[in-house]
Amino acid sequence: MIICSWHHRAVSFFASLLIVGCAASPRFAEKESSRETSNKGNTGGKTESEAPALTNGTRVLLTLEGVASYYAADFNGKLTSNGETFDMNALTAAHRTFPFGTRIRVTNLENSKTAVVRVNDRGPFKEGRIIDLSLGAAKSIDLVKTGTARVKLEVLQWGDGK
Repeated sequence: MIICSWHHRAVSFFASLLIVGCAASPRFAEKESSRETSNKGNTGGKTESEAPALTNGTRVLLTLEGVASYYAADFNGKLTSNGETFDMNALTAAHRTFPFGTRIRVTNLENSKTAVVRVNDRGPFKEGRIIDLSLGAAKSIDLVKTGTARVKLEVLQWGDGK
């Protein structure tokens, strides 16, 4: 009887996790007033293996490479997926799955310029892209003229999902 009860609880627990994990992102949430800061320097042409694993005492938690794009005026002033008002000049980004509040260092692999962004929206919705940057972030890594670029993403801090 105890084993059966434990088994039932375990199945219920994992079923709950599955349902919560598949739930849609909240459309509305409390607004945050924090402003982003930028790391506009470059990495001095160092390869990933030569680059330091720490940034301001923060270890890189995950590294990915892919194509980035940006979004701007059409969405400026509208609500993002976490309920904030989109500010195209802030250093923010849209990612399909990273929790809201996740901080990511984005490096343009064509010129080594970097920006640290905070995920506050969902996207990109175009196949083959891994992140959509705000106009402010795109400007700081010289992405605006080309519209897209190969980038390296380094997760510096996982967000709390808000």
